[in-house]
Amino acid sequence: MSEISWGLWKLLLNGVWITVQLTVFSAALAAAVAFVIGLARTHRLWAVRFLSGAYFEIFRGTSALILMFWIFFVLPIGFGWQLVPMWAAVLALGLSYGAYGSEVVRGAVQAVAPAQREAGIALSFTPAQQLRKIILPQAWPEMVPPFNNLLIELLKGSALVSIMGVGDIAFGASLVRNATGQSAPVYTVILVMYFVLAFVLTRGMRLVERHAKASVGRAPQKREGLRTRMSGGRGDELASSGATTAGGAR
Repeated sequence: MSEISWGLWKLLLNGVWITVQLTVFSAALAAAVAFVIGLARTHRLWAVRFLSGAYFEIFRGTSALILMFWIFFVLPIGFGWQLVPMWAAVLALGLSYGAYGSEVVRGAVQAVAPAQREAGIALSFTPAQQLRKIILPQAWPEMVPPFNNLLIELLKGSALVSIMGVGDIAFGASLVRNATGQSAPVYTVILVMYFVLAFVLTRGMRLVERHAKASVGRAPQKREGLRTRMSGGRGDELASSGATTAGGAR
């Protein structure tokens, strides 16, 4: 660790900033794709369901890395313009993870009780009003935990961009390892970096989940501590033994 100079540390810190940007931009695109495709897969028109289902199957079954290469190397041949590696990576990651997110949206929307939709019809709501005022507010709390997992997977998947020369954490670590000749300390440091980023994202999504549940009148579950569970267990045992003793005395 002592052989890593400040200039090399700066490479890693700059890589953290690039990784954060990749994650934020890709997540924004993935969220937009997830809601558009997920809601389209529940549409009443079969043509809309077919096209959105085709998108889901294609991008779910395609490697994000190969899609990244295709966007960067093949797309310019057909259209005559080329994206910089950073935005090619954002596009590939956003489209790929958006396909996975669309399944989360579809499942949460279809899990809303049919009686809720019937209530919207009884109130003369249009389909758009039913979606905005009834279905999505109830489906959103169920989407947040799976979205949290996808966001963490997206963060870790952003390391793929290092192959294209984007200066993220993994690319910076490769440069530092080549400069110092040490692998163990360098890759241990970036493991910690990814863990810290994932932990921060998880804490943030937990806050979003609590807010989403509170917005529909669902109180968050209280976590019992170890001491509470142990004392509760002893109380049950004492109560049970006391009842047995009393029964024997009678």
